[in-house]
Amino acid sequence: MDNKRIIFWGILAVLVWFNVLNWQRDYPAPIEQVSTSNPVVRTLDDSVPPLVSSASSSSTSVPVTAVVEPSKVTGSKIHVVTDVLDIDLNTRGGDLERADLLKYAKSKDEPNTPVELLSDRPDNFFAIRSGLSAANQSTAPSHQALFTTAASNYQLAQDKDELVVDLKWSDGQGVDVTKSFIFHRGSYAIEVRYSVINNSAAAWQAASYIELYRHDPAVKRSMFNAETMSYRGPAVYDGSKYQKLDITSDKYRNYQNSFAGGWMAALQHHFVVAAVPSSDTRYDYTLKNDDHADFALLARSSVISVDPNQSKTFSEKLFVGPKLQEQLMTTGAELQRTTDFNTLYLIAQPLFRLLQFVHKATGNWGVDIIIVTLLIKLAFYWLTASSGRSMAKMRTLAPKLKAVQERYKDDREQLGRATMELYRKEKINPVAGCLPMLIQMPFFMGFYWVLLESAEMHQSPFFGWINDLSARDPYFILPVIMGIANFVQFKVNPPQVDPTQAKIMAFMPIVMTVMMAWFPAGLLLYWITNTIVSALQQWRINKLVAADTQARKS
Repeated sequence: MDNKRIIFWGILAVLVWFNVLNWQRDYPAPIEQVSTSNPVVRTLDDSVPPLVSSASSSSTSVPVTAVVEPSKVTGSKIHVVTDVLDIDLNTRGGDLERADLLKYAKSKDEPNTPVELLSDRPDNFFAIRSGLSAANQSTAPSHQALFTTAASNYQLAQDKDELVVDLKWSDGQGVDVTKSFIFHRGSYAIEVRYSVINNSAAAWQAASYIELYRHDPAVKRSMFNAETMSYRGPAVYDGSKYQKLDITSDKYRNYQNSFAGGWMAALQHHFVVAAVPSSDTRYDYTLKNDDHADFALLARSSVISVDPNQSKTFSEKLFVGPKLQEQLMTTGAELQRTTDFNTLYLIAQPLFRLLQFVHKATGNWGVDIIIVTLLIKLAFYWLTASSGRSMAKMRTLAPKLKAVQERYKDDREQLGRATMELYRKEKINPVAGCLPMLIQMPFFMGFYWVLLESAEMHQSPFFGWINDLSARDPYFILPVIMGIANFVQFKVNPPQVDPTQAKIMAFMPIVMTVMMAWFPAGLLLYWITNTIVSALQQWRINKLVAADTQARKS
């Protein structure tokens, strides 16, 4: 009985916490706006990353020289539109300065306003800088250099699957570089390709780099705004380990690492900006951040040398968009880890993949949730059936337990011994009926994170009034259905001998209905399906056990 109390209060605490999170998400506190009278000043420098000589960055000895920065000329905008992206590049450096996601509305109330992921607005600056840093050269096609382009507007043609935007640079001494941005239909991955032609008399050496530079508005963490409770900031993957670099922690203030086969990213809820270097080249990664919510996460390659009268081509990948796991996985190894399933990744990720597999056949995430719930119940059928039989036996034992309680109502110690003796005599494990609940709780929490964090669920409809599985039911119909299903399950489970526990359990359907009213509709759909199937299974087991008990008596 004590174990049941602990399990009950543990589940109740989890439900309370999830309910608080969803209340925060649906009723966010107003975000403090940055004062326009005090313009935002980005505190991190805009310098070109210096080329360094180290064993980790190059096997070739390269003299360390001061990089002479070109004058900070002002570039012009290059407008690029695909079927999923609306982007502004800049001829100064080829920076990605703005990116709107055309398939994702800012909110259901603003369907014609796309999500703005990259921004050149001072109060929400977020850009991708990239370029080449040359050794022993006074100029280089860095993010401060001025490029030329054939047009100022590019759009993916209806009959094409690829769009190439070429930016050209020359040092005037025989070195010509073409920096190409390659977009694909339906994809949020962008290839950045460098084509270097060296017609000079000496070898030309350089290292490529990518920098994710972000300034976030000053928003305080608030229990009334779930967005502020989610992780928002830089992260890296070193080829074996995924790590979030919390810029508020001194541990990562001077982060440095060197590895091949990894990537770096800037995370936020449902969306991500990532840079995936070539997997066969070692890159040096550094993080710069300050106390003004600015951070710059930099990846710099090993030195690349182009001999006289030779050419060389190399490339890197960017990802600017929603955390669509299928696209993330094809863009970089383990890039799907940017979908932040928290500590339940090992449970949530397989659940998502199963959902994704079923989705290919149904095309409806709500239907997928129902089918996967049934598959989970089937996978644990024999275990839950065994526990169900124990619960059914407890139900038939209820009159005897009540008699024992009446006999020893004034002696709790003797009552405990007599109760356990009765369990041993009847060969019943009193805690076996709790196992199904313990087993399903990790899946319940795993589904919670899948539905809350997966961009695939973002504003995804089910049918009728359920137009967003990642948000609460707007009319609270699903919570009422869930409450009814919980009440039915309560009736088919064995009654509690302890009067206090019996009253608590009888009141639980109402408590859960109120508490889970603010949960995502997809999670309620899972819970309803699971509860109905569990109740039907227990009802059937009760019938079989009752019939078997009657047969043995006769």
